[in-house]
Amino acid sequence: MNRLPKIATKSGSRHKVAGPTTRRRMLLVMGVLGVASLGLVARAFDLQVVQKQFYQTQGDARFLRVVPIPVSRGTIFDRNGEPLAVSTPMVSITCVPSEVLDNPDRIPALAQALGTSADDVKSFLEQRADREFTYLRRQMNPEAAQAALALGIPGVNGQREYKRYYPSGEVTAHVLGFTNIDDHGQEGLELAFDNWLAGKPGAKRVIRDRMGHIVEDVEQVHAPQPGQNLTLSIDRRIQFLAYSELKQQLQTLNADSGEMVIMDVHTGEILAMVSLPTYNPNAVTGSQPAQRRNRAVTDVVEPGSTMKPFTMAAGLSSGKYTPTAPLIDTGNGHWYFMGKDIRDVESGGNGMLTPTGVLTKSSNIGAAKIALSLDTKFLYDTYRAFGFGESTGSGFPGESSGLLRPGHTWRPIEKATIGYGYGLNVTPLQLAVAYATLADDGMMHTPTFIKGGGDEGKQVISSTIAHELVDMLETVTAPGGSATRAQIANYIVAGKTGTAHLASAGGYAKNNYNSLFAGIVPATHPRLVGVVVINNPKSSIYYGGLVSAPVFSSVMTGALRLLDVPPDNIGRWYAGGPLQAGGGLAGTAPPQNPQDDQSAVEAVEP
Repeated sequence: MNRLPKIATKSGSRHKVAGPTTRRRMLLVMGVLGVASLGLVARAFDLQVVQKQFYQTQGDARFLRVVPIPVSRGTIFDRNGEPLAVSTPMVSITCVPSEVLDNPDRIPALAQALGTSADDVKSFLEQRADREFTYLRRQMNPEAAQAALALGIPGVNGQREYKRYYPSGEVTAHVLGFTNIDDHGQEGLELAFDNWLAGKPGAKRVIRDRMGHIVEDVEQVHAPQPGQNLTLSIDRRIQFLAYSELKQQLQTLNADSGEMVIMDVHTGEILAMVSLPTYNPNAVTGSQPAQRRNRAVTDVVEPGSTMKPFTMAAGLSSGKYTPTAPLIDTGNGHWYFMGKDIRDVESGGNGMLTPTGVLTKSSNIGAAKIALSLDTKFLYDTYRAFGFGESTGSGFPGESSGLLRPGHTWRPIEKATIGYGYGLNVTPLQLAVAYATLADDGMMHTPTFIKGGGDEGKQVISSTIAHELVDMLETVTAPGGSATRAQIANYIVAGKTGTAHLASAGGYAKNNYNSLFAGIVPATHPRLVGVVVINNPKSSIYYGGLVSAPVFSSVMTGALRLLDVPPDNIGRWYAGGPLQAGGGLAGTAPPQNPQDDQSAVEAVEP
């Protein structure tokens, strides 16, 4: 076999191919990989050790959130455990506007679930496109909210909240008040006890995905503190009675407004407080401010003849008067004093009256003469002792202190008119507290809306004088008195009517009145005090004895039965019924002639 000839180079040596060897290549690759690995380790060390806090903060900012843990507001109960205000769970729909706008084809379905139009939703979101959070709809029914969430629209989420509900509606509206959309008290006891009822929401840290859904609870930042319950002194049954009777009377007389307050004389607990017109606290939006005002606490009236017992209290305390002496000359029903005609309505006048007769016949002249006979400072101090001119201390938001000008500023004519209830202003609650003081042997209690919240009270007049005044006031509801329509079957009622002209520009309106009645029952062993005020009845009947006294009688008849208060003189009741002061049987038919009650009017031209 022939061999190919060898080809020799010029140097006579064999040609060698250039390039690294396999070993060198391996070393090069391994070196590059080693450097890369070292770089990755260095970068990992930089990210997880050197700059860990920075990147963790950045990650948390995108996915870690602190969200509130909602708490239920405390329930409000009446004194018998009936719920008056409860919180129900609701769901609010929230979203990230930009994420929803990124899915415009989903907006119509979302709008339908929310009960609105797609254009409105889109416009709403576009105005808030730069926000990371906004409410789409607050406090939806959980079932309806779940239907919206089930659509799975990116950026749309649900948030649990609570909404306040008032089972008694407008009946207890002014006492309870209401809460706003964030469940904070805005009026009434909801506002007064907001810190107690609201509790404190908790907070937790969670991880959310890019859709905004919570995927993990990381930790609890602080625990929630649910609101505490509140038990009121209000009796829902008596409250409803007062509301129904007062509303019916206002409609009958076409009156502007009315108030009623019922108190327990021994504790100061308020069993009922009604103010009309009223509103529905479950739908506050449609109401007017005037409807939401608790007039029994915030509004003032001139008390008219309901003030006379306190003028008489000063007279008895001075030692100048007793229930039967001295006789006071009221003449023919007209007394001209300092150019003013102070007059009684009784046809032909009342002539000579005992101090008791001044109350029985509601004599303005008699009350004015008693007031003028007393030291001004002593009279003023007596009125102040009964709480006139200052807040009762009930703690109700917006409570008025009324108006009683300092005694040293009184002119003689003002001193005379204040004696029968003109020239000062009181709230219905103040009047109730003052009459409760007479009923509880001269012991004044701070009114309270809380069951068991009453105080021990303070003595403001002697128990002897308080007893005498209650006995004197029994004659007002007896035959011949000005408030026979306040009588209650088998109970003795002590009380006083009032009919005051409404103040107007430059004086008093001639044909506009406030009609009042304040009463104590049972008179022999007082338990309840009730005050009824009806403002500007547009009727030919406007006297307190004809307008307000019947409301007192109807409501208190039911209240005494509900509270199981025994009748006066129960032994005599079994024998045929207790006798009213003056010899009339309690609960006998009232006089049919309105003229019999006209002595209740406080006629004056101040």
